[in-house]
Amino acid sequence: MLRVVSKNATRRRIHRRIRRRVEGGSVAPRLNVYRSLGHIYAHVIDDSRGATLASASSVDKEVRKTLKSGGNVAAAKAVGKIVAERAKQAGVTRVVFDRGGYAYHGRVKALADAAREAGLQF
Repeated sequence: MLRVVSKNATRRRIHRRIRRRVEGGSVAPRLNVYRSLGHIYAHVIDDSRGATLASASSVDKEVRKTLKSGGNVAAAKAVGKIVAERAKQAGVTRVVFDRGGYAYHGRVKALADAAREAGLQF
């Protein structure tokens, strides 16, 4: 019998594999990305303390009033810019990028590029 594995289960397996190697500390916290069909989320996490230092998403009010949809490349660029600004306010300039098991393409790549342009180093 053929066993069908969902895309999300495959993504979670890949993410666990990535997380074995990627760890954010106090010097360079982890920039984590999660995307759903309708929205995209980004968190800057210090794994040594277990604390979220900054976050942004397409659900935030300041992003929603400028965009028509939260699930496209334009929303990802806006979220990347905002999470970088909030991270810099928290005193973070260097991060380690955690793509969350997603391919580095499309919305994930747009968020990363926008965060780099806004001043985060990774």
